[in-house]
This record gives sequence, C-alpha cells and structure tokens, in this order.
Amino acid sequence: VQLQASGGGLVQAGGSLRLSCAASGRTFSSYHMGWFRQAPGKEREFVAAMSSSGNILYGTSVKGRFTISRDNGKNTLYLQMNSLEPEDTAIYYCAAGFRFTTTNLYNYWGQGTLVTVSS
Repeated sequence: VQLQASGGGLVQAGGSLRLSCAASGRTFSSYHMGWFRQAPGKEREFVAAMSSSGNILYGTSVKGRFTISRDNGKNTLYLQMNSLEPEDTAIYYCAAGFRFTTTNLYNYWGQGTLVTVSS
C-alpha cells in the first residue's frame, strides 16, 4: 500500500488542523493505521492509532485534543487536531501495518506532512 499524507501547514496556538492520509489499494480496511510525528532533533513519537476494527489508542500528549478516524470507503485516514500547541510542531507521518501498536512496527509509511504551530 502507498500512503500520501496531506493537510499540514502553519497555524497559531489554539487553532486546529485536519490531516489526511490517502491510501492506494483495495485492502485499506484490513490495515491497522497510525499517526506518528517527529520534531527537529527528537525521536519519532506515537500520536494515535486505529485498528481495522475501530479500536483507538492515543499518545499521552495529544489525548483529549486529537481525534483519529478513518473512512474505509475513501481509503483515507484522518487526524483532527484541536487546541494546537507549539510543542505539536513536527512532521506528521501516517503508517499502515499488520500490528495494532504504538511502536514503529508498521509496514508502510507515508512521506510526512509538516505542521508548524506558532505561539
């Protein structure tokens, strides 16, 4: 599967953005999906994951502010980000795989989309 993330941009603190991840192929619904982010000089961090059956996990720093969802009919994964903080500035990556996990053990990765939150 190929993944294409989009929707990043520059936003002020307290604002919102919605990221999208478009997937190719006919088997999107069978994959577990995740969002990760990497800030400059930092390791890649788990943000959120959604299993093929709809179970959801969130990273501690985004819980209550971010919402992950998926539309299997459109082969698309979403990340609604509200109450954004400067600390959310990072490149955001979507991932697909055969494990529902908070780790990097996903099989396929998108190219990333940059989110910049100004104070």
